[in-house]
Amino acid sequence: MTEFFVQKESIVRKIWGRGDTVLLIFAGASAEFALNKAVDWLYFTGRLPADPLGRLFSTVRYAQDIVFAEYNAALAAIDKITAVHQGVEKSRGARIPDDAYLDVLFMLIDYSIRSFELLERRLKDVEKEEVFDVFYRVGLRMGLKGLPGNYRDWKDQRAVNIEKNLVRSVFTPDLYGRYRKSLGAFRYQLLLQVQVLLAPVRVRRLIGLPPAPFLWPVLLLYKAGRWLRCDRFVRDLLLPVKYKSEIAALDILPG
Repeated sequence: MTEFFVQKESIVRKIWGRGDTVLLIFAGASAEFALNKAVDWLYFTGRLPADPLGRLFSTVRYAQDIVFAEYNAALAAIDKITAVHQGVEKSRGARIPDDAYLDVLFMLIDYSIRSFELLERRLKDVEKEEVFDVFYRVGLRMGLKGLPGNYRDWKDQRAVNIEKNLVRSVFTPDLYGRYRKSLGAFRYQLLLQVQVLLAPVRVRRLIGLPPAPFLWPVLLLYKAGRWLRCDRFVRDLLLPVKYKSEIAALDILPG
């Protein structure tokens, strides 16, 4: 029998197999990237500021390779991620802070849960534990230190890290300006509205995010579009045409 890194019936596959949920995950995480104390590492290679959406899709491909791969193939994908980061460290002559790795892993856990619950339903505690366990095992394979041992400990550590590791810096407005350039004015406003719905309170405060008076009706309309099976058409309208093929590739599970 074929062994997978994430079992086929896992809620994690349901979360990461639908493109709209994945896009929400990275819409939320994009706010924290702009506030992280180690964001200068994302500027070092130049890839994130040069093409924020392109970087998003490449990151998604890595994550989906892990979630949907056979066990050994998933381990190879994790090792590739580790090697890429080690190459960046060698080029800069410094080590990426341990907290920076944990922060990204914690974001993937948190926004996986928040995004699914925003679009679908509340997750059961056992399902949240599943989400934590998958990314915990990714962290173990990467050799990360300071990993919490269970979902409850993760929640406590996540709250501490949000207070400790986020700061508004010169990179914050610069990165948001690049988001706006990549998305255009209208789609950029949608990004901000999504972040209001997904981001923790401290993130919203540091960014200075606006209230979200109009997105709830849009979200309800989108959910209705999913029921009518026209949600992909709506999603394509809301995202840049140049990324149409990348957006389509996000849908791994059938609608």
